[in-house]
Amino acid sequence: MNEYTILITDDEEEIRDGIEIYLKNEGYQVLKAANGVETLQLLEHHEIHLIILDIMMPEMDGIQTTFKIREKYNIPIIVLSAKAEDTDKIHGLSVGADDYITKPFHPMELVARVKSQMRRYVQLGTYNEQQSSTEVNGLVLDREAKEARVDGKSIKLTPIEYKITELLLLNAGRVFSINEIYERVWEEQAYNAENIVAVHIRKIREKIEENPKNPRYIKVVWGIGYKIEK
Repeated sequence: MNEYTILITDDEEEIRDGIEIYLKNEGYQVLKAANGVETLQLLEHHEIHLIILDIMMPEMDGIQTTFKIREKYNIPIIVLSAKAEDTDKIHGLSVGADDYITKPFHPMELVARVKSQMRRYVQLGTYNEQQSSTEVNGLVLDREAKEARVDGKSIKLTPIEYKITELLLLNAGRVFSINEIYERVWEEQAYNAENIVAVHIRKIREKIEENPKNPRYIKVVWGIGYKIEK
């Protein structure tokens, strides 16, 4: 039995049960909820390592639920929605989701996304024993504690935000294209990655920058990509 527990939240029982079968076949433990209220209640009483969350639900929809989750938890969130428009995808990511998949989807595609997010989540603690932290101009990435600090203040980053910060900080001075950031962090071929990466960069800046509109750390190199200056 896998030691990791995944929470499936969808108001359609058939979808919850179908996803559960595939995840259990991969060895994951599974909890299920029909709406955002139940999701928050389960989070209070269980150790959950990843959430699969539908957007369109009664009582509390997926966007509201993601926002509430991010007030306390940094676990990966994969958003499900029947809406394919980029604006809905960006909205979900902007409030803290880590990935997005559009209904209808093949269950094995969702399983692959789950594995990718869990691998990233687990590997957050991986660090070089001789250099467990990296610092550039007051921005510290503590790879042992899995957190960032700015001038001594702890910053809560989601797993995706952490990986982007880690990539840029450990390679300070190097410019990464949007597609390269996506492929290195999401570990899949980039497709329409510009908005997805831009949303996450904006969220990171809001957390680590004193003035996100005049960033001290993450700089845009117009027409090329992003970097953290040495």
